[in-house]
Amino acid sequence: MLDSCKLKSACNLPFIYNKKINTAGTSNADVPLADPGMYQLDITLRRGQSLAARDRGGTSDPYVKFKIGRKEVFRSKIIHKNLNPVWEEKASILLQHLREPLYIKVFDYDFGLQDDFMGSAFLDLTQLELNRPTDVTLTLKDPHYPDHDLGIILLSVVLTPKEGEYRDVTMLMRKSWKRSSKFQTQSLRLSDAHRKSHLWRGIVSITLIEGRDLKAMDSNGLSDPYVKFRLGHQKYKSKIMPKTLNPQWREQFDFHLYEERGGIIDITAWDKDAGKRDDFIGRCQVDLSALSREQTHKLELQLEEGEGHLVLLVTLTASATVSISDLSINSLEDQKEREAILKRYSPLRIFHNLKDVGFLQVKVIRAEGLMVADVTGKSDPFCVVELNNDRLLTHTVYKNLNPEWNKVFTFNIKDIHSVLEVTVYDEDRDRSADFLGKVAIPLLSIQNGEQKAYVLKNKQLTGPTKGVIYLEIDVIFNAVKASLRTLIPKEQKYIEEEHRLSKQLLLRNFIRMKRCVMVLVNAAYYVNSCFDWDSPPRSLAAFVLFLFVVWNFELYMVPLALLLLLTWNYFLMISGKDNRQHDTVVEDMLEDEEEEDDKDDKDSEKKGFINKIYAIQEVCISVQNILDEVASFGERIKNTFNWTVPFLSWLAIVALCVFTVILYFIPLRYIVLVWGINKFTKKLRSPYAIDNNELLDFLSRVPSDVQVVQYQELKPDPSHSPCKRKKNNLG
Repeated sequence: MLDSCKLKSACNLPFIYNKKINTAGTSNADVPLADPGMYQLDITLRRGQSLAARDRGGTSDPYVKFKIGRKEVFRSKIIHKNLNPVWEEKASILLQHLREPLYIKVFDYDFGLQDDFMGSAFLDLTQLELNRPTDVTLTLKDPHYPDHDLGIILLSVVLTPKEGEYRDVTMLMRKSWKRSSKFQTQSLRLSDAHRKSHLWRGIVSITLIEGRDLKAMDSNGLSDPYVKFRLGHQKYKSKIMPKTLNPQWREQFDFHLYEERGGIIDITAWDKDAGKRDDFIGRCQVDLSALSREQTHKLELQLEEGEGHLVLLVTLTASATVSISDLSINSLEDQKEREAILKRYSPLRIFHNLKDVGFLQVKVIRAEGLMVADVTGKSDPFCVVELNNDRLLTHTVYKNLNPEWNKVFTFNIKDIHSVLEVTVYDEDRDRSADFLGKVAIPLLSIQNGEQKAYVLKNKQLTGPTKGVIYLEIDVIFNAVKASLRTLIPKEQKYIEEEHRLSKQLLLRNFIRMKRCVMVLVNAAYYVNSCFDWDSPPRSLAAFVLFLFVVWNFELYMVPLALLLLLTWNYFLMISGKDNRQHDTVVEDMLEDEEEEDDKDDKDSEKKGFINKIYAIQEVCISVQNILDEVASFGERIKNTFNWTVPFLSWLAIVALCVFTVILYFIPLRYIVLVWGINKFTKKLRSPYAIDNNELLDFLSRVPSDVQVVQYQELKPDPSHSPCKRKKNNLG
């Protein structure tokens, strides 16, 4: 069987195998086929040379897929407009055996359309030397046109036997990312010995200031530029600045630094084009290893393959904010550690490191009754714990529907309004992990030191799935720091999925916006009815109130009225007449959307008509997102006054009290004068300050009705309570 496989690889699979390090060592061609999980293949995708041109301009946008059998195990980044691309990307693959060759396919990326095939090659793994780095040159061929010259791909590979070392495995997940209609989930398995490699050791803070003299890409002699940043698997995208060659962004992004020596940040500038592929303006890089820590560096970077400069501020900050330990090692149970943490976030340390708001400890204890994901009737569950961009993982418990992890995760809190997400996956050696369930827990809703059974929800967090997970969470934070951080922009998530077109989502957002608009319409009808004297007593009362307010009106009465509304709703809440309601339409629509998601996943390989009319799709997505933003804005205002998040409502009361006092005692012209002086001198005092609106930043922390539904805690089955479980064990 082995000889036939090798013969087939040698005769029918096109590749040129150039071994630069092949003078010593033993080939594994005669080694018996290994047991599952016995080999690790480390691949470095170096570069391509003389690749085929597939675009009208005589270039291509190549990327590479690696496959074992029929399953994709790695996909490279896209190198735009280059027939001699340089990738320098690394991938690690676990192999159950060496019978299947490594299949390499190169494609030209076409935005919104089917990608063009640029050639393929095979690498016979049985010909690799064990434990020896090997440089490989692969000649690309097209089976339909074997005589065509499609260029070469250069790799470096190392094949290592791993006898029984992978029984305790953890997995670093990279969220699904979307390319037109194609979805790809990449995963990298790491042993416990290497787990520290994905605990980040610092923060790279980048402020994108401006662009200068960028290349004009549109017919009007201008561009609509935006910038993409990439550090490893972390990606950010700036906002789009319309019709300018000298954009002013003033945006800030934080990357996590996983390596002591730093890393390289890839930066690309693009011109946004509605309805077709965005134009590439240029690229540059930042080598973090060349920058000193704890210092802000101003960089003016020349764009390669294009024109113009980008101006950045880059700051490297050492930090140790996340950790994993066993349950026996518990920070808060150590009295000295607990006192140190409490002192760190005491009211006396308000102005010490404003970004360090609090401390979060999560004990992931166990799960029960999980979904069956394998044909054996079992699952191989592991847990991913996320707080904004911090992501930590437990080990995998094999062949178990009631796993016990007993792990403690600690995080530094930068925003008390963050949501802790705990997701359970089933590990699969040869493909991406299967989703088993998820919970989302707002930090402000956590009760310290209480072990709770959380019912696992579906991907949309709208309904239950099978199983519960037991967590014990503690949150310690400084309330003043948390309040001040509420008035600055939220941290962006680099793993957020791209928006997609969904008729259910579009309809849901339309209904939500309609409800907000109807509130204003009904208020207008109510006021108009007072003018029409439909109800004489009500109209008389409104008339008297109008005369009284207009005659005695002062500006301080505006925040005072809002303050009275908050107070009224608070007394309604504590008296049991809670007027907080979140329309069941939202829940129903979310469940419908989940069904549509499932259908989309099943049909993701089919090319629908929508992919051929990308311009219409993009317009629909824009409308869908605008509806969501408008509806969310109205719902957040309502939920502020409805005490949906008491911390934010109390903060609003404090702010309104301050504004009322200021407006009562200080003449309006002085207030406007101070405001104007601040606005006019702000750029002189701080040239690179990031503009923000404190009111909008505050409202961004208030959950919309959709988020309220997603964060609702489902009631667990009484049979899953910890007390009852202990009694059953005793019995």
